[in-house]
Amino acid sequence: MTNVVESVAEMRAIVAAARKSGKTIGFVPTMGALHNGHLELMKEARKACDAVIVSIFVNPTQFGPNEDYDAYPRTWQEDLQACKSVGVDAVFHPQAEEMYPAGWGTWVDVNGVTDKLCGKPRPGHFRGVATVVTKLLNIVQADKAFFGQKDAQQVVVLKKLVRDLNMLTEINMVPIVREADGLAKSSRNVYLNPKERQAALVLYQSLCSAREMVAAGEHNCQAIRTAVLRQLKSEPLASVDYAEIYSFPELKDIEKLNQDVLLAVAVRFGATRLIDNMILIPKHS
Repeated sequence: MTNVVESVAEMRAIVAAARKSGKTIGFVPTMGALHNGHLELMKEARKACDAVIVSIFVNPTQFGPNEDYDAYPRTWQEDLQACKSVGVDAVFHPQAEEMYPAGWGTWVDVNGVTDKLCGKPRPGHFRGVATVVTKLLNIVQADKAFFGQKDAQQVVVLKKLVRDLNMLTEINMVPIVREADGLAKSSRNVYLNPKERQAALVLYQSLCSAREMVAAGEHNCQAIRTAVLRQLKSEPLASVDYAEIYSFPELKDIEKLNQDVLLAVAVRFGATRLIDNMILIPKHS
């Protein structure tokens, strides 16, 4: 049976009962509009922990003034069925007023890894993410929390958050789940019209081309980045936000591929902004 919980107090009571019975807790925070990528996170949580809690909360504080908060897909009934299908123990589904009550005014800022990639064009985004995840981890008190690699920068931010604030939750990154043609599963894919959906395949194709360059012995990060940008820009419907390479997981500037790096891209197709990434591992001679 999957419990639906709307209040912080009730969620804490369920957590306390699980703890009292000696259960470990796995947690998957989401904004709903669930797809197979989310279900994979839940399955990993189920493998690793005794009890699994999923939150479904479209967090207003991580959206900028001109972003898609109001339009963000909300599919509650389908999401609940998806959670039940993988045996989630509880779904935390609070209203905004429950998470941000009157008089609320405390923020969490993570510095050093939020001023690049998605943090650069979206000021305040990661402050909203860090704040809501801090609140959720305090409520759920999970042993392990699970996030997708598609949001690799977010994972880096949250690992730093947990480390810097001496929180006990272990942050786990789960590999990207893709459609059969390579497009990373995303709640925003539903915004794409058929032509944009086809054009969006250039994201994964450009990442695969970079991986092939590295496999062939290329170690110059700028050469790899230039090739990726060229391929992305060859798609007429693609408007490139960024294609960047940073050391992983430090997210530091890097010139030579002498360690694992994150190749991350963000591209708009019409009004829809999609992100994707690949961790490139240097070929050692």
